[in-house]
Amino acid sequence: MRNDSRLSRMLHVLLHMARHDGPMTSEVVARMLGTNPVVVRRTMAGLRKAGYVRSEKGHGGGWTIAMDLAKVSLLDVHRAVGGPRIFAIGSEHPNPDCAVEKVVNEAVEGAMREAEALLIGRLGEVSLAELAKRFDMRCTGAIEARAPEQT
Repeated sequence: MRNDSRLSRMLHVLLHMARHDGPMTSEVVARMLGTNPVVVRRTMAGLRKAGYVRSEKGHGGGWTIAMDLAKVSLLDVHRAVGGPRIFAIGSEHPNPDCAVEKVVNEAVEGAMREAEALLIGRLGEVSLAELAKRFDMRCTGAIEARAPEQT
């Protein structure tokens, strides 16, 4: 089963957009992600509807950030891009006649609800501003690490 990468891919795009001067076209984003511009536009539409990005058509147009990174969480982006349920594990027979299957389903479903609540809570705690700060720190650290070698 393939992983759904919409969340990580759109977080990637949003952080690039946040550090990019001017709009980014669907074609540029598509090349960055190794996908088709139509797929980019379709996925970005959810972000636009949520008010996180805006788009301008025509020459000089493209996608730009339309929100404060500190006010948008990873969970917000997940919801905006139409991400799937966090976990897709479930029972084959939700209302089984077998007592063993009932016990198994209750145990698995309970554990899944707890795990999903934990992950959703964590995604809701992390803002795009926090990711941008980590990115900036990583870039600064990489530049500082190379500086002595260049002198």
